[in-house]
Amino acid sequence: MKEALEDLRKKMQKSVQAFKEELSHIRTSRASVSLLEGIKVDCYGQKLPIPQVASVNVVEGKVLVVQPWDPNLIKDIEKAIQKSDLGINPTSDGKTIKLVIPPLTEERRKELVKVVHKLSEDTKIAIRNLRRDILDRFKGAKKNKEISEDDYNKLEKEVQKIHDEYIKTIDKLTEEKEKEILTL
Repeated sequence: MKEALEDLRKKMQKSVQAFKEELSHIRTSRASVSLLEGIKVDCYGQKLPIPQVASVNVVEGKVLVVQPWDPNLIKDIEKAIQKSDLGINPTSDGKTIKLVIPPLTEERRKELVKVVHKLSEDTKIAIRNLRRDILDRFKGAKKNKEISEDDYNKLEKEVQKIHDEYIKTIDKLTEEKEKEILTL
């Protein structure tokens, strides 16, 4: 049963990690290298994330500077950024690409907060489903007399404790991202 609890922790941790990954792609008023991680560039016969084909730096907190390692990729990187849902037009001098991150409008901030809350709720649902699945497994073991009623009750409390721990983590991450979005 300890193995089952460890497995539960690993699965819940993966859900939280995926949630963190999703949050990192949500734009705020500040420039962040993670904004470009989800954008793929057609190059060398495959699609690669921008940070794998160029150095990306934040300048003055509001500007991303992309410098491709292969200057021939500059047009491809520009196209990929324009096609993305960032809503930012890149400017190029032939060697580097600059992305000025405009401040978010109040309406856009509210939309992004809603997106964060939706992602948060989806992750919580995944965590709850994991809890339900393991409890069903333990109920089956109890029904088949593999574990006693007392053991089942202890396991149920331990599962709830693990569940609550991960839900708190999700709430904390949601609150931090909301604050980041709403901060001017």
